[in-house]
Amino acid sequence: KAAGMRALLSIAAALLAWEALVRLTGLPPFLLPGPWQVAQAVAQYRAEIAQAAIHTAGETLAGLALGAGLGVAVALAMAVWPRLGRALGPVLIVSQTIPIFALAPILTLWLGFGYAPKIAMVVLIVFVPVAQALYDGLMAPPPAQMDVALSMGASRWSILRHLLASGLRLGTIYAPVGAVIGEWVGGARGLGALMIQANGRMRTDLMFAALVVVVALSLMLYATVDRLLAHWLARRGFAERR
Repeated sequence: KAAGMRALLSIAAALLAWEALVRLTGLPPFLLPGPWQVAQAVAQYRAEIAQAAIHTAGETLAGLALGAGLGVAVALAMAVWPRLGRALGPVLIVSQTIPIFALAPILTLWLGFGYAPKIAMVVLIVFVPVAQALYDGLMAPPPAQMDVALSMGASRWSILRHLLASGLRLGTIYAPVGAVIGEWVGGARGLGALMIQANGRMRTDLMFAALVVVVALSLMLYATVDRLLAHWLARRGFAERR
């Protein structure tokens, strides 16, 4: 409850700062609409935004499931077979230096303009952090944390479950970003495509409305996954300290 209250206060403070910036600078609405104008756009285009949000959510969930599953499988394989770990470890590091946005046109060229390139973008953006976090935790966990966990009676399997949960949470944060980037580059549907269309129509308020819904979707997805993982860990006797 305390964390939820702090989050609400942070959101309220951000909205007040946003409104103050608009009023103090006198920026026209086509450059920076205020929170009330964005809320009006959400209400006015609610059907269009809802349809786009459902499309983006579907791509995000599909890519998250595939990317997280692939990341976990690769991390475990690298931990079990050291040669594979030595071969793929540098590849994972180098892959993080590639701007994910630069891959979107290539995936669109290869996979077309449907669901496939957007899901592939989510898979790529989720796979690397999940695989890297889990592999690093398996191969080089912080000694102090390991000692504390083992001294409290945690088994190595429970520690592994905790690492899996951490990697999944990290992937969940990035998942919607991949879907929106894919829609920016080659999509006619979804929140990213709606933002591009609104930009072409000079509807800045609709662009911000779509962006707000993206943020809300990301927070809802993270909160849901976080709650499910906490319940899963608690049922197996490894409750987390919040």
